[in-house]
Amino acid sequence: MGYKGSNNLVKRRLLGYSFISPWLIGFLIFTLYPFVASIYYSLTNYSVLTSPEFTGFSNYKILFTSDLLFWKSLGNTLYFAAISIPLWIIVALGLAMLLNQELKGLAIWRTIFYLPSIVPVVGASIVWLWLLNPQYGIINGLLYLVGINGPGWITDPKWSKPSLIMMSLWGVGTSMIIYLASLQDVPTQLYEAAELDGASPYYKFINVTLPMISPTIFFQVIMGLIGAFQYFTQAYIMTNGGPSDSTLFYSLYLYNNAFRYFKMGYASAMAWILFIIIFALTLIIFRSSKGWVYYAGGR
Repeated sequence: MGYKGSNNLVKRRLLGYSFISPWLIGFLIFTLYPFVASIYYSLTNYSVLTSPEFTGFSNYKILFTSDLLFWKSLGNTLYFAAISIPLWIIVALGLAMLLNQELKGLAIWRTIFYLPSIVPVVGASIVWLWLLNPQYGIINGLLYLVGINGPGWITDPKWSKPSLIMMSLWGVGTSMIIYLASLQDVPTQLYEAAELDGASPYYKFINVTLPMISPTIFFQVIMGLIGAFQYFTQAYIMTNGGPSDSTLFYSLYLYNNAFRYFKMGYASAMAWILFIIIFALTLIIFRSSKGWVYYAGGR
């Protein structure tokens, strides 16, 4: 009986493994192997068309000491992240609070604000290319009607990054829905208690709303950070890094090295630097969350 029982157990385990084998095979081939291989390739001179030649840490040395575009792309990305993440949070939270009121046609307004977030990124980028056209774009056309000469937007190095930051707010609807759900989970008795104490709307927002939705804000900051450092598609379609490399973001420069210049080893080194930067910043945010993220029952 013991032998038969153990035999049945082995069969059941094999059956279970057979069910998850497609995922295991896919994970090993498309995730784990590229992850490990990229470590080795980052230490080589590898052009895809030839065999990799081991060069040690030369790729990293070149990146940090003599590649000006590396620092340019990193600076562009930090600029984009530092401005777009706070703006994204403020706009999304502001819309969520407006749509959390008792108003007529509220479902329609929520749908209107959410719809842009489901528009394909490529399609949205082409639309914004037309909107931001300095000569024929509708935005400069509207500004002209009120006597303002609009800027060059994505054709002007001074305005190119602000233009893409403004465009990024187009898809704020996803975060808005998350904030809206979080706002509706705030216990109403907390607001009632604050009103009994004579609290103003500002006081209730600072001392009730923000602490109660702080886990959601924390989540959005982490996701926004990861997304900002991987910002690629819009810049690739709309500017391709120009003008004057003002929109050459880190991911776009990494892509150019890998698939335009065929410097796959160099691009692998860039990928690992990007991973370390995102990991370090995420770790800092996690450590700081103890001081500003409130969870029910304690921090």
